Formats: sequence, structure tokens, C-alpha cells
Amino acid sequence: VQAQVESGGGSVEPGGSLTLSCEVSEYLRRISFCMAWFRQTPGNEREMVATISNRTSNTHYADSVKGRFAISQNNADNTITLQMNSLKPEDTAMYICATRTYSPNVNCHSTTFTYNTWGRGTQVTVSS
Repeated sequence: VQAQVESGGGSVEPGGSLTLSCEVSEYLRRISFCMAWFRQTPGNEREMVATISNRTSNTHYADSVKGRFAISQNNADNTITLQMNSLKPEDTAMYICATRTYSPNVNCHSTTFTYNTWGRGTQVTVSS
């Protein structure tokens, strides 16, 4: 049984929108201080796209997606959502949901304290 499962990926034309969802177990949600969406393309390292603090609800976005993407968390159904608008071809990637269950006082977009739980990902393809 997977602790976190992503859905909502697909193909869309430039300028379109997609909403990704990551369902996590209640236990994982409760012990995670940070939630995040990463993305990865073949041969490249994972890129941190958006983060949200489970403690403060503070969010952070990569410069490349600011103003276009929005991350949110719904504790009622244990989901993390990434709303993606004005999609560009360069947004094409495997989008992966992640959590961090340690270091509660370290900001969620820290690159020093890495995330430690990962979903399998959902593919997003933006093309004409």
C-alpha cells in the first residue's frame, strides 16, 4: 500500500491548465511537516516546484512557476493539490509528490534538509 499517490496528470496544450492531486495516508499527513511537489525529466535531477508547510501553511514556489502554480493542502481528505495554469512546454515533466517528516523548524524549501517520502509521480505533457 502506497503512502502517497499522485493523480491528475495528462496532456494539455500550451496555456492550458491541469490540477494534480496527491493523496497521502492520514498518518503520513500528520507526521509530515512539509509537503511539496517536485518535477523531473529524464537525465535530470528533481526540481522543487512548490512547497507548503503543514505547520504554518506558508508556501514557496520555484521562480519558473510563480504566478502560475498554486499548492494547497486539504487535511479533510489528506490531499495535496497543485493547480497549474498557463502551462508551458517547459513544464513537461514527471510531477512527484513528496513530504518531509523531520526538522519542523527548517523552512520547507530548504535544499539542505531533503524530503524523505516520495510518490511514483504523474506525467504532465504540454505540447501543441
